This record gives sequence, structure tokens and C-alpha cells, in this order.
Amino acid sequence: MTESALVQRVIALDMEGVLTPEIWIAVAERTRIDELRRTTRDEPDYDALMQYRFDVLNDHDVSLDQIREAIAELPLLRGAREFLDDLRRRWVVVLLSDTFEQFDDHFLDLMGYPHLLCHRLDVVDGRLAGWRRRVNDAKRRAVESYRSLNYHVTAVGDSYNDLTMLRAADAASLFRCPPAVAEANPDLPSTDDYDELLGWIRSVGPPVGELSLHN
Repeated sequence: MTESALVQRVIALDMEGVLTPEIWIAVAERTRIDELRRTTRDEPDYDALMQYRFDVLNDHDVSLDQIREAIAELPLLRGAREFLDDLRRRWVVVLLSDTFEQFDDHFLDLMGYPHLLCHRLDVVDGRLAGWRRRVNDAKRRAVESYRSLNYHVTAVGDSYNDLTMLRAADAASLFRCPPAVAEANPDLPSTDDYDELLGWIRSVGPPVGELSLHN
């Protein structure tokens, strides 16, 4: 096998909005706290958004168990598991998410335990007390790290907090994103259908032969 044929791909996907429903929307509906409907689709500053959420949760005395109960009732987005399995038959797939380890077990089970990189919450007496980033701008840095290992990285996201990841990738697309995000980034393709997204992913691969892998 020639060196050029050893080009390998990583498909980097955001989780919420791309494969799963928005967790905080579900928590808002279960607790009937409309303030929790604000997500990364509305607020570009993730630190400000998380502090806002903690303030709301503390004001309403919402526990981690209540949040996990809301998550446990959620399905994947329709067609997401099939889309994910189709990708995994061809390439390495990694989920780069701003969710938290304490939220992920239900969705990991539904998705067949993909490789997920996310953050961790600080919990005191069953209440959310803070959160810990792995590193700043973790999604972008993960993409850059895979590229430094000579992977061709294709990234897909839906919100403001995905943009630096998308800009760091070899190829990138928005998926089911808010109109404001698409309008502000007209150079990024945007799709709303898994079949269309899969077709786009196939079309933007390395220009030379690729080695199919299983993660």
C-alpha cells in the first residue's frame, strides 16, 4: 500500500441537535422552567450560558437526579442511530460535545457507546455547583489534534459553540442549525437530512484512497 493510500478520516460530530434532542429543552419541559430553554443556539458565550443555567437551577432547587430523569425519557433524533452506524462502518467517529459526563449514560447506551469527549460537573449534595472544562475550546483543539496525527477531519455541528471546531476541520457542515447561524456563516454548507448529510460527507473525503476503519 502506498503512503498516499494511508489517508484516514475522523468524522467529528456534535451530539445535541445533531444526534440527540437538546437536553436543556427537555429539562425545561419537565420542570416547567421556561428560562432553561435558552441553549447554545441562542447564546454564543458558553460560560455565560452555563452560569445562567446554574443560577436558574439553584433558584428553583433543581437536582441532578431531576435532570437525569428528564434525559432518561429522551429518544435519539429519528434516523440518528442508523446514520451513526453507517458512518462507523466506514470511518472513525468521535462525538465532541459540551454536555457532561453525568448526563451521557442514557444516550451512550442508545448510540451503541461511541467515543464521546465532553465536560464534567461539580455536584454538591445532589445539586449542580459548577463545571470543569477539559481545556478551553475543547472541540477545536480535539480537531486540531486529530489533524496533527495526519487524519482528515470532517466536522458537523449545529450551534455557535461548534463554529471553532468547524473552522478547524478539513471539511465542515452545519446540520439543522438555527437560521441566524447559517446566515452568519454562508460559506458553510447546511443540511437538514441525514441522507443528504451522509452524501456530503462521502463527497468531501480525501482526494486519494482512504483506509476504512472501525472505532
